[in-house]
Amino acid sequence: HGDTRKQRRGGSGIRLKGGVAPHFRGDILRLLQLGTIVIMEERTRSCLLQNRSALEQDIKTSYIMDHLISEEVLSLEDEQKVKNQATQKERAALLLNIILEKDNYAVISFYNALLNEGYKELAALLQDGLPIISTSTKKNSIDGSTAYVQTILCEGGVPQRPVVFVDRPEIVQSIRNALYKLGNDPGWITIYGMAGCGKSVLAAEALRNHRVITECFPGGVHWVAVGKQDRSGVLVKLQNLCSRLNQGSHTYPSSPLNTEEARDRLRFLMARKYPRSLLVLDDVWDSWVLKCFDVQCRVLITSRDKSITEVVTGNSFPVSVQSGLSKDKGLEILSLFVYSKVTSLPEEAHSIVQECKGSPLVVSLIGALLREFPKRWAYYLKQLRSKQFKRIRKSSSYDYEALDEAMAASIEMLKEDYKEYYKDLSVLEKDVKVSTKVLCILWELDTEEVEDILQVFVNKSLLFCDRNGKSFQYYLHDLQLDFLTEQNRNRLPDLHAKMVCQYQKKYKRRFPSPSDEDCMYWYSFLANHMAKANMDKELYSLLFSMDWIKAKTELMGPAQLINDFVEYRHILDEENSTVREDFQEFLSLKGHLLVQKPFPDIVQLGLCQPDSSEVYRQANLQAEERAKNGAVYLEWMNKKTLQNLSRLVVRPHSDAVFHACFSYNGLKIASCGADKTLQVFKSETGEKLLEVVAHDDEVLCCAFSPDDKFIATCSSDAKVKVWNALTGQLFQEYNEHSEQVNYCRFSHSQILLATCSNDTFLKTWDLKKSGCRNTLFGHRGYVNHCSFSPDDQYLASCSNDGTVKLWKTSSANEWKCFDVKEQVWKSDDDDQEEVLLKCCMWSSDGTQIMTAAKNIIFVFNVMTGDLITELTTSSYSSIQSCDVSLTSPLLAVAMSHNSVELWNLELRKRVADCSGHLSWVHCVQFSLDGSMLLSSSDDQTVRLWDTNKVHSSSAVSLVRDMDAIFQEDEVIVLVSDNKKCLQLINGKTGDVMCQSEVQNSRIRCCCLNQHINLAAFGCGDGILKVGMKSARFVLQNIGWKRQQFQHSLLIAVGLENGTVKVLELPSGKILKTLIGHTECVQRCRFTPDGKMLISSSDDSTIRVWNWCTEECKVLEGHTEQVKNFKLLREPQILSWSFDGTVKVWNYISGELLKNYDCHKGSAVLSCDASPSGSKIASASADKSAKIWCLNSTMPPLVLTGHNACVRSCKFTWDNEYLATGDDNGEIRIWRVQDGSLLHICSEESENKDSKHGGWVTDLHFSPNSKKLVSTGGYIKWWDMTTGESLQTFYTNGTNLKSIHVSSDFKTYVTIDNIGILYILKMIN
Repeated sequence: HGDTRKQRRGGSGIRLKGGVAPHFRGDILRLLQLGTIVIMEERTRSCLLQNRSALEQDIKTSYIMDHLISEEVLSLEDEQKVKNQATQKERAALLLNIILEKDNYAVISFYNALLNEGYKELAALLQDGLPIISTSTKKNSIDGSTAYVQTILCEGGVPQRPVVFVDRPEIVQSIRNALYKLGNDPGWITIYGMAGCGKSVLAAEALRNHRVITECFPGGVHWVAVGKQDRSGVLVKLQNLCSRLNQGSHTYPSSPLNTEEARDRLRFLMARKYPRSLLVLDDVWDSWVLKCFDVQCRVLITSRDKSITEVVTGNSFPVSVQSGLSKDKGLEILSLFVYSKVTSLPEEAHSIVQECKGSPLVVSLIGALLREFPKRWAYYLKQLRSKQFKRIRKSSSYDYEALDEAMAASIEMLKEDYKEYYKDLSVLEKDVKVSTKVLCILWELDTEEVEDILQVFVNKSLLFCDRNGKSFQYYLHDLQLDFLTEQNRNRLPDLHAKMVCQYQKKYKRRFPSPSDEDCMYWYSFLANHMAKANMDKELYSLLFSMDWIKAKTELMGPAQLINDFVEYRHILDEENSTVREDFQEFLSLKGHLLVQKPFPDIVQLGLCQPDSSEVYRQANLQAEERAKNGAVYLEWMNKKTLQNLSRLVVRPHSDAVFHACFSYNGLKIASCGADKTLQVFKSETGEKLLEVVAHDDEVLCCAFSPDDKFIATCSSDAKVKVWNALTGQLFQEYNEHSEQVNYCRFSHSQILLATCSNDTFLKTWDLKKSGCRNTLFGHRGYVNHCSFSPDDQYLASCSNDGTVKLWKTSSANEWKCFDVKEQVWKSDDDDQEEVLLKCCMWSSDGTQIMTAAKNIIFVFNVMTGDLITELTTSSYSSIQSCDVSLTSPLLAVAMSHNSVELWNLELRKRVADCSGHLSWVHCVQFSLDGSMLLSSSDDQTVRLWDTNKVHSSSAVSLVRDMDAIFQEDEVIVLVSDNKKCLQLINGKTGDVMCQSEVQNSRIRCCCLNQHINLAAFGCGDGILKVGMKSARFVLQNIGWKRQQFQHSLLIAVGLENGTVKVLELPSGKILKTLIGHTECVQRCRFTPDGKMLISSSDDSTIRVWNWCTEECKVLEGHTEQVKNFKLLREPQILSWSFDGTVKVWNYISGELLKNYDCHKGSAVLSCDASPSGSKIASASADKSAKIWCLNSTMPPLVLTGHNACVRSCKFTWDNEYLATGDDNGEIRIWRVQDGSLLHICSEESENKDSKHGGWVTDLHFSPNSKKLVSTGGYIKWWDMTTGESLQTFYTNGTNLKSIHVSSDFKTYVTIDNIGILYILKMIN
């Protein structure tokens, strides 16, 4: 039959037309038996002929023929013949003639073509005459159940199909493949699997195949239902089989009297009377039964025991039936039992199928019961969930009265000691595979002994096994586990306790290492065993252990540990709820750091927790102990002043996170991003629930439906997809947008989805339909965002055309339009450039509409169209996204400068800065109750913020322009904030001692006099202001707030407008304003005697001020902005510039002493002078560093090897070595004498672009030159002897600009890019 396809394409096959010639009749009958020709049934032919006239009148042949050709019923030659006919009726007539010459499959294909092309009435005419062909066979295959096969199987006692039957083609084909292997030689096929998996039904179905019967078993099939039997029962089975085979013959007039005689008779009958036949032994329990049927023939067995054929000889072919029914198949069975469509089944049907764990038996039992009691869906679901297997009673032909009896029968076959081992498996979790090593620990047995025990369970289908490399993983089917836990319910605490005790006996006081085969199991389930064993003290000790947290988090991430604290909260809180909260908060905020490589020191992270935290207490004890042996640990002195709104940090993606959203019940968060995936995780713990590779390009947005059943996604691939929120299965896919889809949003009350795209259109979609419901057109640019009004009556959208449009949801007609670009142009003096509107949102009452352009939020009255107000955010950033709280007047704004701003709409002022992201923030969204806010960022994280913690100081953050001085135990820090104010901070406590009023320009630099009596600051208007000691308490006139301050001192401040001011503290009196610079002041510094103030600027000059007399010397020579300067031995200073030169000046006389054209036009980014004063070093954007001798004309030593800009350099205090740091995060240590390389200080990092989290911006050596501290994305300490890292301090932000270090190398001060101050002290 394999050639019939060729015959239909014009080969030399036999055609039956107008009767059969006598000399062909015998050949045709033989071909029919072999299945080579499937003749069109007579009633089918008659039906076609009877309705021929109607068919010829109505059908158009072109589309019909396309269908027939695609199914290989019609050849291209046939098609051409039809097309050559003159009229439509003639073409239809010829097509029918061709079909009448073909077989049953041609008629079925023709019938389907009529349906597909809309000829339903014509198709109905043929319906009663359609041939009966198995639905599981293909049109061009002889495989299938024919009348001949049905007769053979009926005679052999093969069971008929169940009343309700669904095909499982993959397993059936596996059985048939094994049957083909028995075609020529005797052997055994074992179909094995657990109780109720459908072995017998599948075996019978595999035999309903013409090719299998005619090619492999022409002698027939003989089915024997064996079951659990004693020897007398088996003899009866043998006698009945022999009697059946001997029917119609007088060879054996009487039945055999014993097993041996019966076996001999069976051997004779199978060999002589039924050669090449198949013997089927169904439901065999004992291997000795097979010996009774071992007569050197072909045998198929169904059994729960895989190893049952080991006692007999011959070829053996096992076929596993492990996979259960899919959800769709399970629903199909239920629908057939209750005579309903799948789509009409109640909601409980889906849950019932899920609880049945894919078992065909259980689904069928439930279905049969529901046929009798169609209103008991909820009742039977309840019984399944409560494991009441006894109440799921027999309603089919299965051998056991209830499911529990079927399972118990398998266990009763085990030896007594093996039964006990099997009971121990009651403590396993569902869907968990356990390694042999775990059970070796549990049973205190060698690996080989355990594997032997487990193999017995596997052979009897009581356990399943997967091979994982060289090891084995074992697991129970969910139904088996349910049965075990129900049977051993009273013993479960003891069984769990046994597991814990055996673990403790094995590992004592240490934890498993990642190299241990069993480590994943213990880290995943040890806490669970302790909780279920009621071992509360052990659970406290485990979960409140820093060592356990470190080990588990490094292996599995923080989400599971956070989940442990949530799941066992009721137990842990009995011991100490505060401690549980301490650990949970620590993991929520720092857990994402614990998984990055190289693994951070958890003790150092713990030291950053509040002093009252149990995490800090444990970390401090460990740090003090380790510091005795030379370990480096840092105490964050001012951490108590940090007011953090963060609640949870999750890193779900491997690339930028473009969008995240809450589910409506607030329990889940969905996120999507540049890695093309959709992620769903718990909002409380960050535990991953679902991951879907959603699109072919970046996923730009995601949204939960109001009932939380679906999640919509849209992408740069121009597609919109809707997913099942539980399973991740694709529910709908829409492809009607022609360009990238920027945003998607569900309505609040009905499942209506809105999307907007770069194709300038919005579209709305009804999830019940496959196409677009409405297309909204009117925008003339990319549509970036859309939002439904609170009552769903309107849909708002914003576009790159500078407008916000409001649309009526019901009609899709435009209702109102707000021209925002006109408002932007009014408030912007620049050219009228394109106005990009990134977002639009409604107020909670629907009376106002808000949109954002650049850094301004515009608020309009919906009814009147009037502009109510403008809210101007940070001028150094642009707005990416906004959201309005439904329960408070808060507005959240996502900014491009890494932060989230919170505004009070009623007060029209910013009330908080949510700082923590390390890159652009793309999205913000409030939870429905307003208590939480989430944000997503380019830094791959989603952050949750607690909006209840918002306070007045939350909106104030520091900037990285600062100075610090160290005197004995005192640390004083001068720093500016984002409100253009100065703060003087006590380094011991972190308290603000003085704070100024707002300056008229952004502060770019500041300095303190080392004698704590001078200070200055500079502005960008070219003015420098200086002051002396004066009255301390003249605060009200100057604007300084005195809090606590015992000294009088001066400061200098350089401003962006070029001004430098010198003030006295704490009075805040401006003593001098020094004007001269024409551009931003980048650096200012007092000379050691405090009489002179030196400043450098973007105007390429350095100015040396006698700030008392305001006399000034201008050091001119650089041709580009001066990067920085450094005081050398008096009266010399060293300066370097973006012009590639380094210069040495006498700052008193203004004379240029040395001019080094170091890097030929490449910017000099850093310089340092050796402590001896004999050498200077320069670092440049040309990826090199150079060492120059100040008192010699010798050429410099050129240090090459860096692969990025060299941004920092520093000499050791002993003048022997130079450290250089580059933009790849690499630090190199060089010998100053000859320029040779000593060490490369770097660690392998997950961030391939940088090994230091960013550029290496600053370097400092310890006085003994044995340690080095560096700044970049975070702070690191290095061992100069080995080049290895000693410690890493992870700041909340990144991009540290510089670090101030005390002379004893024990105190450090720096500020990160989100404005957090770090005053660190090394623990002795």
